[in-house]
Amino acid sequence: MFDFLLDHTFLYVAMLVVFVFAIFASINVQTTFSKYNKVQSSRGITASAVARQILDSNGLYDVQVTMIPGNLTDNYNPRTNTVSLSQSVYNSTSVGAIGVAAHEVGHAIQYATNYGAIKLRMAILPVAQIGSYAWMILFILGIFFQLPALRTAGIVLFAAIVLFQLITLPVEINASRRALSTIKSQGILYGAEYTGAKKTLTAAAMTYVASLATALIQLLRLISMTSRRD
Repeated sequence: MFDFLLDHTFLYVAMLVVFVFAIFASINVQTTFSKYNKVQSSRGITASAVARQILDSNGLYDVQVTMIPGNLTDNYNPRTNTVSLSQSVYNSTSVGAIGVAAHEVGHAIQYATNYGAIKLRMAILPVAQIGSYAWMILFILGIFFQLPALRTAGIVLFAAIVLFQLITLPVEINASRRALSTIKSQGILYGAEYTGAKKTLTAAAMTYVASLATALIQLLRLISMTSRRD
């Protein structure tokens, strides 16, 4: 019934479409952030101060907020309990930077409240990490030595990566929703400022959609290659 998904022509067309979409998503998040990183918030509060404010309002006084090098390298590390904001975000008072900072705080709140999807993602993470290093080696060895079991093992490990990305998408969307809700409820941004932060986070979400789509097409391609050989 779903044989067309493994069709050679369909896969290559799909790969081309996804490749173009991924490029668009990458460019779009950079241009959108650049645009709204030039729009200053009327309150003049920095992104790092916003992060601290939201953390404290949720009782997360032990979560640190630090600055790291780079552009859009922002992240939350549950191991060190640290929200790390990039140089282009940390001291910025722009609506784009505030949106990004609030999003990362959203992840900290997810962990603090035992959000189900984040717990599931952490459970799958070790397998996905192993898969990112080993799937290609096993798959290539399986082809070279004509060992179907190795090819299958490679596909299973890559499928774990796809599953990790599949779970990551709602995690990221939820973090953005938490961020936007807090930004609005605490009066951090108003009107067009809020809209700018929302557009920034929406553009960022599209990069995760693109990554998932790329991984899914790659998984189908691996399955197709195996089925043709068998």
